[in-house]
Amino acid sequence: MKEFVQYMPTKVVFGRDTEKETGRLVKESGASRVLVIYGGGSAVRSGLLFRVEESLKEYGIVYEELSGVKPNPGLSLAREGVKKASSFGADLILAVGGGSVIDTAKAAALGAANPGTDIWEFWMGRAQTVKALPVGVVLTIPAAGSEMSDSAVLTDEDTKKKAGYNSDIVRPRFAVLNPELAYTLPKYQLACGIVDILMHTLERYFTPVAGNELTDELAEGLMRTVIRNGKKAYENQEDYDAMSELTWCASLSHNGLTGLGRPKDFACHKLGHELSGRFDEAHGATLSAVWGSWAKYVYQMDLDRFVRYGKQVWNIETEDKEEAALASIEQTEQFFRSLNMPVCLGELSIGVQTEGVLKSLAEYATKKDTVRLGCFKELTAQDAYEIYKEANHR
Repeated sequence: MKEFVQYMPTKVVFGRDTEKETGRLVKESGASRVLVIYGGGSAVRSGLLFRVEESLKEYGIVYEELSGVKPNPGLSLAREGVKKASSFGADLILAVGGGSVIDTAKAAALGAANPGTDIWEFWMGRAQTVKALPVGVVLTIPAAGSEMSDSAVLTDEDTKKKAGYNSDIVRPRFAVLNPELAYTLPKYQLACGIVDILMHTLERYFTPVAGNELTDELAEGLMRTVIRNGKKAYENQEDYDAMSELTWCASLSHNGLTGLGRPKDFACHKLGHELSGRFDEAHGATLSAVWGSWAKYVYQMDLDRFVRYGKQVWNIETEDKEEAALASIEQTEQFFRSLNMPVCLGELSIGVQTEGVLKSLAEYATKKDTVRLGCFKELTAQDAYEIYKEANHR
């Protein structure tokens, strides 16, 4: 094993009806004034918000609400969350929703704990902080893994810049995971989540560091579980066993466990962020749209890695290494297709893009070629452009 630091402070309460435990968990965290952040009307219509707030009342927790979080969460609502948390005197931010809601809650927690600093300064790396209000989560979609991660992603609606913030201080104190809450998700949203789960481990699996045997086994086992149960949950969203496996995979895929001892690549996430930030495409869809093109562009950097991936995850036994590597990429794309997910830009709602747009995306992704994307192969602006171009015309 290579060197690593493991920090996973989130208390997970998993299973049916666990949202009724929220008040106890807040009280256990030492909080008494909670800002509850959620998305649209589904949390209200389903009765989830009522059940959560009844639990808060049971334990004497005072709360305020902030609604309206959308996919690709915006900076403006996060700033509103900071103001509301500060004026209310919140001592914990509670996210009731998926990754977008959780990331908004993390931003509010950072901003409220650091008055006088605009939260975007943290996302742009122009300001540093060592404190944030505690965050709790009631999860409604297996996808982003933000319920146990150190990251949060926001989009500046004015500039269309989508950026991530990473710090252990925003890892949630607790996460309530009831797989039944995902039963009523739109299929497209569920499929995007399944892609995101798989990608969080793929982007940790394909790195230039070898020799982490247990980490490899964990990553490969998680990916097989996502593939097997993702199909089942997509076909029958009320299959509790499949949805519960998928829910736990989402959390483990992004809490660092499947990448211990090696760096994250996340080049596809960076490429996808430019697409979702500029065109408001769903995050999971942008990942499936570029991954195959990225893989075909870089696989010869470490042919054996792709061969192992094909064998361990897809049961590909072909002796020819080149053939096995390409087959593993094709199998991954076939899995995306089985979920009706795009595997090229033309299958996104934006359609095929002009050369000028592709070059602009590559320039923005690499900050005008001043940063390199990923580590499996460090991508320049030209590399990013070539991948976008391949993804554009497949």
